[in-house]
Amino acid sequence: MLLLLLVFFGYEYMTNRQASQNAPAQSQQQQSRQPEQQPQSPQPAEGTTPPARTKAKPAGAAQTPTITARLESTITVENELYRIVLSNRGGTVEHWILKKYMDNAGKPLDLVQARASERFGVPLELFTYEPALTTELNQALYQVTVEGAQPSVTGLVLAPSTVIFHYAANGVDVVKTIHFDSSYVVSIETRVTRDGEPVRALVEWPAGLGDMAEFAQSSMIRAQTRTPSFFAWEIDGKDGSQSSSKVSGNNTLAEPYQYAGIMDLYFAAAFLPETPEDATVVTLHNTIDLPSNLNDPNSKKTPADVLGVAVGSVTGDTRLRLFAGPKATAVLESIHCIGPDGKRDGPTLDSLIQFGWMSFLAKPLYLILRFMVNHGIGSWGWAIILSTVVFNLALLPTRITMTKSSLKMMRIQPKVNAIKNRYKNIKATDPRRAEMNNEMMALYKAEGVNMYGNCLPMLVPLILLWPYFRVLEYAVELRQAHWLWLPDLSQPDPTYVLPILIIVTMFLTQYITPSPGMDPSQRRMMAFAMPIFFGFMLLHYASGLALYWCTGNIIMLTMQIFINRSHWGKEMHEIAARRNKK
Repeated sequence: MLLLLLVFFGYEYMTNRQASQNAPAQSQQQQSRQPEQQPQSPQPAEGTTPPARTKAKPAGAAQTPTITARLESTITVENELYRIVLSNRGGTVEHWILKKYMDNAGKPLDLVQARASERFGVPLELFTYEPALTTELNQALYQVTVEGAQPSVTGLVLAPSTVIFHYAANGVDVVKTIHFDSSYVVSIETRVTRDGEPVRALVEWPAGLGDMAEFAQSSMIRAQTRTPSFFAWEIDGKDGSQSSSKVSGNNTLAEPYQYAGIMDLYFAAAFLPETPEDATVVTLHNTIDLPSNLNDPNSKKTPADVLGVAVGSVTGDTRLRLFAGPKATAVLESIHCIGPDGKRDGPTLDSLIQFGWMSFLAKPLYLILRFMVNHGIGSWGWAIILSTVVFNLALLPTRITMTKSSLKMMRIQPKVNAIKNRYKNIKATDPRRAEMNNEMMALYKAEGVNMYGNCLPMLVPLILLWPYFRVLEYAVELRQAHWLWLPDLSQPDPTYVLPILIIVTMFLTQYITPSPGMDPSQRRMMAFAMPIFFGFMLLHYASGLALYWCTGNIIMLTMQIFINRSHWGKEMHEIAARRNKK
C-alpha cells in the first residue's frame, strides 16, 4: 500500500519538477491580461530581431493595391483522414474534423474547440505584436485561389491541393498558402509586409483541442473530469513538456524548435518549422470558468486551462508544417522534424506520447497489446486479459517459490520467537539489538530461508500496474475502445462491476492464505483494508486498468486454491491451525 501511494502521488511531483528543470528559458514574465479583451502584446526574446513597428511611410512610396473579397465564404478540403472547413475571413479554420475518431456524442471529432475558439480565436489565425494589426489580419476578407484539384459546386476540394489566401489594403499585404496532402500534416507559408517591410506574423493554434468535452455546452456530452493539457516541444533532439498550470501566457521563446505545440492525452496540434534556427514561439494560456463538479452545473466555478501556441520565424516569412491529429504511434513515427542537415530526417513526433519514467516497460507493453489486437484478438479488452493470463502463468514458478519460502518461515518461527524473547526487554538503541539481528540472519542462512522470498514475487504485479496505467491513459487506440459491458476502456467502469470483483477476489485470496506469523488483528486489517483500498482506487481510474487487476486477482485466487490443496499448503494450514489454537 505504501509503495502504491508513493508511485501514484509522488509521480506527478517528480515529473513536474523534471519538466520545470528541462523547460526552455523563457525570456519574458507573463503579462497581465483581461479575460474578454484582446491579449497584450508579448515582448520578443532577448537577442532576437525586434518586430516591425509602424513607421512613417516614405515620401513617394507606392500604394499597395487593395485585394479583398466582397463576401464571406468557406471552402472544404477533404482526404480520407480529415475534413477541414476554411473561411476566407482571416484565411482561418472553422472546423478540423477527424473522420476516424468520434466525440462523446458519437459524431466525428472536431479538433477545433468550439466554446474556447469563440473567445480566443481559431486555428491558422495570425499573431503579431500589434493588437490592431492582428485584428485586421484575422478579420479581413481574403481572396481565395485553389491550385490542383478544383472545388466542386458545393465548395469541396479533394486533397492533394493548395489553397492560397491573399489580402492587401492600406500598405499591408498578406499571402497565406496552405498545402494539403493525404496525411494528417498540412504545410503553411505566410508572408506579411507593410509598406514593403516584413512583419513578424506567427501562425496560431490558440484555443485547445476539440476532445476537451468539459467545454461542451450540452450536459449530455459533458466530461466527468477535466482534460489535462500540455505544452510540448523538441529542441536539438531533446523533447520536453509542461502541464498547463506551469505554462505562462504571452511569453516569447526563441530557441531552435524542431516542433512546438499543444497536446492532451490523445490528440495534438504541433507546428514543425522548416528552419528551426529561426523559430520563434509564443505560448498562449487562457482560462474558462467551469463548475468544480462537472456533474453539478450549480457547483462553485473554478478556472479551466485553455492552452494555445503561435509559431513563426524571426525573419518575418513563416514556413512550417502543422500536424493536427491523433497521437497514434504509427502516425507519429511517420512524421519527421527538420534535421541538422536541413532535411526532413530529424526526430519523429513519437515523443508526443509520453509514457512517463517507466516508459521502458510501458512502451513494450503497449506494443504487445497492439500486436495481439492486430493479429487475431481484435479487442483491447481481450488483449489485456490474455496478456495478464500469460504474465501470471509465467510467474507461477515464483508463486511456488514464495509458498516454499513461507513454509520454511513457518517451520522456524518458534526459533525466531525464541531469539526475539531473549532480547525483548532491550531498547531499540541498545547495541545488543545488532546481536539479535545477527543471530536471526545466521538462523535464516542455516535453514536456507530467504527473508524477502515472500515479498519480491508480490511486487512484480505492482510494478506492472503503473505501466498499464500509463498505456491506458495515453494510447489513443484505447480511447472509446469497448469490451462487453464496458463502453470505454480508458474511462472508469460505469457499472462498478470490476471494482466490486476486485474487492471480493482480494478478500477471498487474503482469507484463504495462511499467515500464522501475523497478528490476527493485522491479518483482519489486511483482509479488509487492502481490498477496499484497491477497489476504491480503481473505481476512479480506467476500466482497462481495473480489468487487468481483476483478471490478475482471479488468477491469484485460483492459484492459491490449488496451492492450499498441495502438500505444502496442507502443512502450512496445519501449522497455522496449531498456532492459532495455542
